[in-house]
Amino acid sequence: MSEPTCWLNGEFVQASEASISIFDHGLLYGDGVFEGIRFYNRRAFRLHEHLLRLQRSAAAILLELPYSLDEFAAAIEHLVAGFPEPDGYLRVVATRGKGALGVDPRSCPCGSAFIVADQLALISEERRRQGARLICATTRRLPADGLDPRIKSLNYLNHVLARIEANNVGADEAVLLNAQGHVTEGTADNIFVVRDGRLMTPPVSDGALEGVTRSVILELAPTLGIVAEECTLNLYDLYTADECLLSGTGAELIPVAEIDGRRMRDCPGPVSEALQRAYTATVRSSAAD
Repeated sequence: MSEPTCWLNGEFVQASEASISIFDHGLLYGDGVFEGIRFYNRRAFRLHEHLLRLQRSAAAILLELPYSLDEFAAAIEHLVAGFPEPDGYLRVVATRGKGALGVDPRSCPCGSAFIVADQLALISEERRRQGARLICATTRRLPADGLDPRIKSLNYLNHVLARIEANNVGADEAVLLNAQGHVTEGTADNIFVVRDGRLMTPPVSDGALEGVTRSVILELAPTLGIVAEECTLNLYDLYTADECLLSGTGAELIPVAEIDGRRMRDCPGPVSEALQRAYTATVRSSAAD
């Protein structure tokens, strides 16, 4: 496979040659926003939704995007067309740009942006077939009154710390709770549980990211006759679930086999399997349009 190509501030360069200033506030302070986007058969999946979320995240932190959404979309189309494989992953990043040391954003006259196309697998195919092993991390999700979970910012340190906890015990992923002990999400994915055929996922108000793949699942469930709802979940709800699955652009759909040593009754269960089939069909249909 040839080296991935990167789009950096309006120019296409080899990824190994792309560079940003060490004074970029995205690097120094995590001052920026990003999106992860999958493409299938050289078509970016739910591109419009991802770019709108990028725009909203930027607006929420008073970051003026240095390029229009149309310019981002055109760059993505070019990268996808030139990628050596028909399927892959895109990372779209916009930062405050180069500025003086110190957190004051007024020293950054112009934002910076880049997009890179590559491959991403959050879990091995063998583990995906067997089901992921999860732990509940002691690291808590940042509270919504400190940083709104709808902002997809570059500050992922608490997620990194939670993932380190999972790594230390040989688990595949960690679940973060909020300050009240309610379930929020994984380190890079949303979480769903199934009980008595009913599909449940934490609401954004509890600290869950407003995930694009999460929205697709909530759209698909009623078409399959599955009752789906957003509701507050606690550890008890995870431990006693019939099924559990993770969703995300990077994750796609991952069935969960166990949480904190407690085995799910089914992995993958009938609801998870039905959603996987419907999701795959949706992706293929989108890629064929």
